Amino acid sequence: MKTGNYKLYLAVLSLTLAGMLPMAAAQTSSMGSNSSTTMGRADTGTSDLSTTDKRFIKDAADGGMAEVAFGQLAVQKASSQDVKQFGQRMVDDHSKANDQLKQIASSKGIELPQDLTLKDKATQERLSKLSGEEFDKAYMADMVKDHKADIAEFNKESRNGTDAQVKDFATATLPTLEDHLKQAETTNQKMQNSMTGMK
Repeated sequence: MKTGNYKLYLAVLSLTLAGMLPMAAAQTSSMGSNSSTTMGRADTGTSDLSTTDKRFIKDAADGGMAEVAFGQLAVQKASSQDVKQFGQRMVDDHSKANDQLKQIASSKGIELPQDLTLKDKATQERLSKLSGEEFDKAYMADMVKDHKADIAEFNKESRNGTDAQVKDFATATLPTLEDHLKQAETTNQKMQNSMTGMK
């Protein structure tokens, strides 16, 4: 190739490369932007959860922890074998449900509470100061009240929840809670009758 033609070739090549570089840079920038956006979505695990679903998860976690704590007290302090058995069932069933909820919360990027609420701590303290039939009566009355509230909450999530996994958890747990309530009402009635018979 002649010197003149070679210089011309280099000039054309330089211009071509100069035109391609901005395009490559733009593509790289675009890819970076897309990657950043995708990573941003991945980091926000709760972005797809409604406020209602998030509140349900945290409320259910609070309630589950409380049922286990109160159940442990019943196993230790109850004088009635029926109340002790109910308390142990609360520990077993709610521990299992709590573990399931932890897995769901983890997959959604939600950090669950690690301690009882102030209200539940106050209840725990009140119950811990009771003993014998006084404890049995107070604990079972609380269990009836708590499970009525739990069932209403889980029913609402089962009907209106927007996240399939959270909604399924609520639906699957409902029959157990309803069974808890039946047992709580039966045991509570026994406690009431027992106290009445003593008078």
